[in-house]
Amino acid sequence: MLNSFCWSFRFIILLITNLYVINSFAQTNSCKLEVHQLTGNFYVYTTWQILSGEPYPSNSMYLVTKKGVVLFDTPWDSTCFQPLLDSIRIRHHKKPVMCISTHFHADRTAGLDFFNAHGIKTYTSYLTDSLSIVRNEPRAKCHFTNDTSFCIGGYCFSSYYPGEGHTKDNIVIWFEKEKILYGGCFVKSTENNDIGNIADANLEAWSKSVEKLINKFQQPAYIIPGHLSWASNKSLKHTLYLLKNKQ
Repeated sequence: MLNSFCWSFRFIILLITNLYVINSFAQTNSCKLEVHQLTGNFYVYTTWQILSGEPYPSNSMYLVTKKGVVLFDTPWDSTCFQPLLDSIRIRHHKKPVMCISTHFHADRTAGLDFFNAHGIKTYTSYLTDSLSIVRNEPRAKCHFTNDTSFCIGGYCFSSYYPGEGHTKDNIVIWFEKEKILYGGCFVKSTENNDIGNIADANLEAWSKSVEKLINKFQQPAYIIPGHLSWASNKSLKHTLYLLKNKQ
């Protein structure tokens, strides 16, 4: 009980002290972009789209390294592509040098063409690229087939494919040293009351894939879901709960 309280209190303080907002949301085409410092040089940024008449958030992440900034997924809102780059330049005095998108949906890939045009090296798996072609979604310039390790500017991380779930191609990103799991839309926030968009999901495989991921990367310090709050590091277990109740 005490450990749970300490975790919650620590995260609340982290959010309060490290939140900054680039533009406030208004009934215009202006960008709403929120950036939170997760820990050290890791930042979670959130953009929105209007779904069912209401703004709905999408989480992405970036890492500041000696060699530049690494982006994990792109803004969902196209009006936030340039404001994101501007905010990184102003806050960190660095430029993004690479971006990895974790599956083919627009909340992960919308900014790839923009990033390509700005000289940012973009990556997806070959499976994601094949689905992006079929769905006419933006495509990365570089592709990988298997689980792949990257090292840049003093940081190392790896992509991991746990199996089908939210989509056929969903991958996660794991930072072994920092114990950070960037889950994208494969992972549901503990704020979610249902499993959400299942248009391209494999519900039966998803449960098995989550169990595989839980066994693969044990005791993560932080888990970042694709949408809503990341305050809890119990979101993998919550995702499994939602899936089992869905079935």
